[in-house]
Amino acid sequence: AGLIYMNLGGEKSGGTLTVTVGGEVYDTYDLAEDQDVSLDIDGWHNQFRIRDGVVSMLEADCPDKYCVEHAPIDKVGETIVCLPHKVVLEITEGEEARDVDA
Repeated sequence: AGLIYMNLGGEKSGGTLTVTVGGEVYDTYDLAEDQDVSLDIDGWHNQFRIRDGVVSMLEADCPDKYCVEHAPIDKVGETIVCLPHKVVLEITEGEEARDVDA
């Protein structure tokens, strides 16, 4: 049943990217707007890209760079995490859906 659910649209494309730093919401971004965003906080650097509703981490000055190697994300609930910088990029459904869920 789970496989059928996933294959028939269980994964939704998101409408918003929520960025948290150190567990606090840093900002939100509309996935419909293509943009490159740089985060330069406390002496460290991350840069991510939003293109055609898909998010990818372009640069990070952390030692392991797992976040840069991570596959691009575009479905609700998917994340890219930079552990050394405590940055989480998460696809969410957008403001309307979060208000209903709350």
